[in-house]
Amino acid sequence: MTLHPEIAKFISGLPAHAPGPLDPVAMRAGDEAHVPPLDERLPLHAVDDVTARTAAGDVPVRIYTPAEADRYGVLVYFHGGAFFLGSLDTHDHVARSLAKETGLKVISVGYRLAPEAAFPAGLDDCYAVVRWAAEEGESLAWDGTTLAVAGDSSGGTFAAAVAARAHDDGFHRITHQILYYPSLDLDFDTDRYASLRENAVGYGMETAGLKPFNAFYLDSGADPADPLVSPVRRTDLTGLPPALVVTAEHDPLRDEGELYGRLLREAGVDATVSRYEGAGHGFVQHFSWIPEYHRVFDETAAFLGRH
Repeated sequence: MTLHPEIAKFISGLPAHAPGPLDPVAMRAGDEAHVPPLDERLPLHAVDDVTARTAAGDVPVRIYTPAEADRYGVLVYFHGGAFFLGSLDTHDHVARSLAKETGLKVISVGYRLAPEAAFPAGLDDCYAVVRWAAEEGESLAWDGTTLAVAGDSSGGTFAAAVAARAHDDGFHRITHQILYYPSLDLDFDTDRYASLRENAVGYGMETAGLKPFNAFYLDSGADPADPLVSPVRRTDLTGLPPALVVTAEHDPLRDEGELYGRLLREAGVDATVSRYEGAGHGFVQHFSWIPEYHRVFDETAAFLGRH
């Protein structure tokens, strides 16, 4: 299937990347400039900015309550952005849609970013907030059952790594992992995955940009051979929570996500892999207003309901 025409139109209007090194501060400012004003965002019962006091330190979180209820399942969400971009604001609309369509209380994590914060600071923040959510269950009105982790792109990397780290620590409260077009193998060897070659150019995120965009994270001490950096490298996937792995047809990272889903199933984990045709990397963040892609939230809700 060809790239969705709305996505193709958007990509055709993007300016060419300027040569030279990336400037994370300027790029973050550019992302924040496109955040819609509060009165244009999806309304929910409550949205609260809170400081989670965790073992990793104080972490800013935003808590989305979809409707008034006595108890809620909880979903902890990690935004994408190649480990150096993204914020509570740039992905606010994703968290709101997750809360509305799943009915869960969503906790979005404002984790520390590279290069200012070296590995594993961001991962530590994400994991610590999941533990905090369980510890603070009463104040969050958690129902004690569903405790899901979810993330898009590099946030999906963190979701997979958090699920694995929790398992290794004997913390078995995580019930689901939801990975939207995750980055799961950070060595970016184009011989490893056909999608790195098939989707190298023309679909928004290009294969040649993967190394420079992830360099801030890798240069901060993240080793691509470490399974907490590249979750597809983990040798034992048994006992991990049920997984929904969402991939995009025209994403260079498509095949590593689909490989991870297959490896999970081979290890006995209930894993669903769902490829969105006509989509490119980032479609949940940028194009979920298109009806055929907004259904990713319905699929997420259905997956959560099955387990």
